[in-house]
Amino acid sequence: MSAHTAEPNPYYPHLFEPLQLGGTTLKNRLVMGSMHTGLEDRLWDTDKLAAYYAERARGGVGLIITGGFGTSRTGLLVPFAGKITNVADVKRHQRLTRAVHQEGGKIAAQLIHAGRYGYTPFKVAPGSEPSPIHPFKHLKMTEPIIKHVIRSFGRSAKLARKAGYDAIEIMGGEGYLINQFLCPHTNDRTDKWGGSTENRQRFLVEVIKEIRRQVPRDFPIILRQSIADFVRKGQTWDEIALMARKAEELGVDAINTDIGWHEAGVPTIVTSVPRAAFVKFTERLRDEVSIPLIASNRINTPEVAEEILERGKVDAISMARPMLSDPDFANKAEAGRADEINTCIGCNQACLDHAFVGKKVSCLLNPRAGRETTLTLGATRRAKRVAVVGAGPAGLSAAVSAAQRGHKVELFEAGERIGGQFSIAARIPGKEEFNETLRYYTRQLEITNVTVHLKTRVSADDLIERKFDEVIVATGVTPRIPSIPGIEHPMVMSYADAVLGHREVGKRVAVMGAGGIGFDVTEFLTVDESPTLNLKEWEQEWGVSEDLTKPGFVTKPRPLPATRQVYMVQRKSGGQGRTLGKTSGWVHRATVKMKGVEQISGATYDKIDDAGLHLSFRDEEGNVTETRLLEVDNIVVCAGQESVRELVDPLTVAGVTTHVIGGADLAAELDAKRAIRQGTEVAAGIS
Repeated sequence: MSAHTAEPNPYYPHLFEPLQLGGTTLKNRLVMGSMHTGLEDRLWDTDKLAAYYAERARGGVGLIITGGFGTSRTGLLVPFAGKITNVADVKRHQRLTRAVHQEGGKIAAQLIHAGRYGYTPFKVAPGSEPSPIHPFKHLKMTEPIIKHVIRSFGRSAKLARKAGYDAIEIMGGEGYLINQFLCPHTNDRTDKWGGSTENRQRFLVEVIKEIRRQVPRDFPIILRQSIADFVRKGQTWDEIALMARKAEELGVDAINTDIGWHEAGVPTIVTSVPRAAFVKFTERLRDEVSIPLIASNRINTPEVAEEILERGKVDAISMARPMLSDPDFANKAEAGRADEINTCIGCNQACLDHAFVGKKVSCLLNPRAGRETTLTLGATRRAKRVAVVGAGPAGLSAAVSAAQRGHKVELFEAGERIGGQFSIAARIPGKEEFNETLRYYTRQLEITNVTVHLKTRVSADDLIERKFDEVIVATGVTPRIPSIPGIEHPMVMSYADAVLGHREVGKRVAVMGAGGIGFDVTEFLTVDESPTLNLKEWEQEWGVSEDLTKPGFVTKPRPLPATRQVYMVQRKSGGQGRTLGKTSGWVHRATVKMKGVEQISGATYDKIDDAGLHLSFRDEEGNVTETRLLEVDNIVVCAGQESVRELVDPLTVAGVTTHVIGGADLAAELDAKRAIRQGTEVAAGIS
């Protein structure tokens, strides 16, 4: 029976329908969206990149779109970045396409020119406005350079087809070169390539024409089109719709919709963005074009994807980060095992935060992403009895990974439920997605037959007596209580007590500490008890405009009022939140600012009494220059953590093979990325 006449999938009938894309047929409507991993940029990483794509092809996704490959030296993302400009490049790319095809998958090459977003001294751009995210000054493109770049797109498309790709995608969004031509925000030209809508669209029109000249008509071309720039002087809806219609007329086979620029003031990818927040922009294009439309951004479950497709205005769903966190996403959904999917939580900590500082991309939830050839979880030759103490992220990762390899695992947790610090994080507004991780691990513990002991504070003697072959200590951390006069005052509480509701919090609060936990707790304290914003409220807070004539769809943000007066205090001088993630930190800083939180830096905590928190400020010589009393109802301590590791020494002395991971290993600023990675690595090493 052919795919076209097969019975509909009983779980997600729309998601697992075939899709015709130009001259090729995709087996389902799931597209792995483009994400630059860093493996594209070095020849010696080619086999790693091939293995990364092959694992996702095995996972059942309908189409994989690569990270962006440069079409010319002037458009590279970084020096010596991945490209497809000559025959030598073709040989390298054939290793990628072969690996995917061997697993029954299909793959498209994304062709990109970074424009002013390039991190190289050779970059060019259409206008004179400098890049706010990269330091090098660009050269304003002359007519010969423009024509050269247009030709380079065509040549790269032709080479991509020769390399065995099933399609190509033109990167026309996210503020890269094509988007820079389209928007007055970056295109201040007065010649035929700027000014009017027609002139600003001319570059993309010529790129599409050139690519279509270089490849057969049945070779699929996808356009990644920005349909909401979220920058001032961005495109209007009429311009976006006009460009989409032109693209269809010129032979583009599908539009993969793109949301926001890297410099946009509206969050588009972090976990606090409501699921499928931008699908309505894609659906509006249905009245303009008849070619397939692919929706993207913050779609992370098969249920949400199916619901979008069922409405009939979108033809496929693009997911990038969800394919990092679970390469088997498609197979699990198709088989009705969605509860086994390791759902992306939009944290960005190991993917986009890595990409924007030049590190290899991976995934907080799946440390094997990008390391498929070096971090393997193959079946063990000899099953061992393994005890894991502590069911936070580190312990859960270790227990599940060890059990997947065939070891007999028992997990001990002193609390009433699994999760550790993740259970606290899941209560922070905008981090509700963290509950998905706890759901995933709960299911994996069942599937892998891990014996779970809750409300069990196991001792070293217990573990020694039970003769485990190896013990993994993942006992986590306890909040550090600083030595300050009055710290035991009834108004003082730990961040865990505040967030978990163990103590009632008053209307005026001082948060002591301005690291990641301090920001999380501050956000928690400034919203209602039910922190999840509906989409309309979220758009209002961040200034997303419903006015389709408004360039970029941005307006003045109108944040909801804070429910408490909060002071965030730190000992360090200077701005707060500097150590937060590259792609999410600005969102947290903007959030506390919009809620009217007073941020106080360079403070000495003098004492706490019935009047409140007494602070002083000193000059470089240590002389007091100012004192201040914060008259508050409560003080929430977010002053770091201390490792819980009393099991380690007695186990080591007794000769038990002991591994210490997560917060028990290092109690610095809580780091779930390190904790889950350590758990996976330790399990991989038990033989």
